[in-house]
Amino acid sequence: MALSESGLPIEPLYGPEALEGWNPETRLGRPGQYPFTRGVYPSMYTGRPWTMRQYAGFGTAAESNARYRQLIAHGTTGLSVAFDLPTQMGYDSDAPIAHGEVGKVGVAVDSVEDMAVLFDSIPLGEVSTSMTINAPAALLLLLYQLVGQAQGVPSDRLTGTVQNDVLKEYIARGTYIFPPKPSLRLIADVFQYCKAEIPRWNTISISGYHMAEAGATPAQEIAFTLADGIEYVRTAVAAGMDVDDFGPRLSFFFVSRTTLLEEVAKFRAARRIWARVMREEFGARNPKSLMLRFHTQTAGVQLTAQQPEVNLVRVSVQALAAILGGTQSLHTNSFDEALALPTEKSARLALRTQQVLAYETDVTATVDPFAGSYAVESLTDQVEAAAVELMDRVEEMGGAVAAIERGFQKSEIERSAYRIQQETDAGTRTVVGVNRFQLDEEEPYEPLRVDPAIEARQADRLAKLRADRDSAAVDRALGALRRTAEGSGNVLHPMKEALAACATVGEVCDALREVWGSYVPADSF
Repeated sequence: MALSESGLPIEPLYGPEALEGWNPETRLGRPGQYPFTRGVYPSMYTGRPWTMRQYAGFGTAAESNARYRQLIAHGTTGLSVAFDLPTQMGYDSDAPIAHGEVGKVGVAVDSVEDMAVLFDSIPLGEVSTSMTINAPAALLLLLYQLVGQAQGVPSDRLTGTVQNDVLKEYIARGTYIFPPKPSLRLIADVFQYCKAEIPRWNTISISGYHMAEAGATPAQEIAFTLADGIEYVRTAVAAGMDVDDFGPRLSFFFVSRTTLLEEVAKFRAARRIWARVMREEFGARNPKSLMLRFHTQTAGVQLTAQQPEVNLVRVSVQALAAILGGTQSLHTNSFDEALALPTEKSARLALRTQQVLAYETDVTATVDPFAGSYAVESLTDQVEAAAVELMDRVEEMGGAVAAIERGFQKSEIERSAYRIQQETDAGTRTVVGVNRFQLDEEEPYEPLRVDPAIEARQADRLAKLRADRDSAAVDRALGALRRTAEGSGNVLHPMKEALAACATVGEVCDALREVWGSYVPADSF
């Protein structure tokens, strides 16, 4: 008998006995209705396809702007911004700790001037933008709002998503800045600010993707992601917000692997669990608060440097799994990402993969084609049960933050990653081109290289910015930010004033570090 990625049995043959006692009315419902197993919208892709949101960003803001404009010209319907590590960690490009990392894994954004260049000639009132940024998410959101205002776009017309999910940073990625308590306060402040100022913005994208990239199984991915989501909802409710004031703007971010059947089951199970939690635990009344809307990215961790063209096939299967699972938007990885940043050609091919699936196949012709499948419905129930068991263990520890402090999620994921690596090394798990079907000699490949002079150019831009701005105004604004952070007010208002005065990302984060401190992992991690 085969086992799924979550270690669940997959039978060689399924029949009616697999769903004995199974009630389609309660387990499925109709698309767009509770429990949303079949999708969050009644018509899904039969009206229009998912948003094709290609993730991109490298080097300087000008270089990334050129790539965004190319993607839009080729048919991308939503932008997704990758930031470099210094920006993700709240450091300016000229900070000593940023040396060697500027512009490498994403675009360097140090100030409102960089953000203006990044979106030059891109109408923010017409384009939906997702920003993969977490600890300093509030800053980048405010910079985006300031650029929109400079373009003459009212803030209530801005649409997009800011990832803003710091709990998974403690679990799987490590690009945290502040300790959990002030980090959660900052997230609640974003919820409140956007309700009043940017009402169409998705205030958080609660992410399982990075946990999956670290080795989480499908059941672990949704269990730990939804547990984080519960923590965020509790935080916002404790801050005085009604669940229906922010629930409709919550969104999620998952991976899609090559194991198509379990991935479809995972997405369906996640929707069902979240709808139940929001209705039964939090008393949400607005149907939109019950909807688990999510973005998907194909599995970068499954791409191989060996025979990289084979990744085109992997990405196609992963994208198909996300679509059949009911994703709202999708990024398809480029085939060369295991080697370097994608070239223009490989990024275009990744987008073309989505377009072929949307316009040359029949997957958009009907909603949830796997509904009623003996195999998929059985797998959906199994994944749901495994995820709920893990979520119960997190609750027994006191919730997501308490479990993080005990290292629970991290250790569970590391155990799964170790098992997968052992199976790959032993050959019991096939990875085409790596442990089977290898070539004696790999074909040469010319990767996209980031100019190392970018760091010096960014430092020069920062020096000029600091020389030209009103330093007294910056100091006053940063002082107001510190005072608000010491109290209980919403920090986004003084933060916006500081950024508008040309305070840098690093300066704003440093002001908050002075008040809130920096997170240091426990020894148990």
